[in-house]
Amino acid sequence: MQAFEFAILDGIQSLCRCPALDWLMPLVSVICNHGEVWIVLAAVLLILPRTRRTGVVVALALLLDLVCCNLILKPLIGRLRPCDLNTAITLLVARPRDAAFPSGHTASSFAAVGALLACRSRLWLPAFVLAVLIAFSRLYLYVHWPSDVLAGAVLGAVLGFAACRLTDWGEQRLRLPRR
Repeated sequence: MQAFEFAILDGIQSLCRCPALDWLMPLVSVICNHGEVWIVLAAVLLILPRTRRTGVVVALALLLDLVCCNLILKPLIGRLRPCDLNTAITLLVARPRDAAFPSGHTASSFAAVGALLACRSRLWLPAFVLAVLIAFSRLYLYVHWPSDVLAGAVLGAVLGFAACRLTDWGEQRLRLPRR
């Protein structure tokens, strides 16, 4: 499996590597280093009365992602990054210090997308495009295995939808009017 994943990563390096992407991909990745872009989105949605519920769902999805991905799965699995095994690669970003599996950048991105989609927000499509770019950046930058990114996308999407269900449940429990 590792040989297959290295083949994908090395294929990206040989087919896509160019000065423009060498400049763009670190920027795409850095906007989500700690989920910043999605936290800002949640905050903006929370501020606006019309989108407050969606903001709650996105924020909850990000919180669930933080717990599942960064506090449970990464320490539990402790997977090495591809750049740790192929040290011949020149990294365009600082080597991440945490474990590789699952991709936290991808998981938080798809948690936001899943939450937006579950809330039927039209923002899901531009968020999806950005999430795909962020996920690809992690492969391009050689800091994640393809399976890390795939697992992050699936986990994030599931958590986004779960956040919507939990919000529905909480509204029913507290008998809050649904907006």
